Amino acid sequence: MSSQFRKAGVLGALSVVLLSSAAAAENAVDVSVDRASILRAPDGTSTVIIGNPLIADATMQKNGVLVITGKSYGSTNIMLLDGAGAVLSETLVSVRRAQDNVVVVQRGAKRESFACMPRCEPVLAVGDSPDSFSATAGQINQRGGMSTGREN
Repeated sequence: MSSQFRKAGVLGALSVVLLSSAAAAENAVDVSVDRASILRAPDGTSTVIIGNPLIADATMQKNGVLVITGKSYGSTNIMLLDGAGAVLSETLVSVRRAQDNVVVVQRGAKRESFACMPRCEPVLAVGDSPDSFSATAGQINQRGGMSTGREN
């Protein structure tokens, strides 16, 4: 194999990789934990597949609106299929921490998160110590139960 032919093959393969990366970048969405983002699903979408449902969730609404909600930090993909199972689109979803007024307090190995707007109140945050996370989750669930007439 001539060196010129090898160079052309390498350049061709590199251009395919670069084009694939560019296409993937066009089909990407960033969302924060506990926040939602909206995408438009292609016509004929009948199935939504989430690569890792621990990182993000997706719900199909009327008129092809797809609501993507960040659940935990990381990245995953969402694939949309038609009725025959053909892939209509694939989107990379990156979930990050919200850029709001969250203060993280580290006391030795114990970590707690607070939303400070303007008063600091505990919030659920992935990575907080189990006792802090459980106590905050319990209070949120109890309050939610009271608002629906159900007491825990």
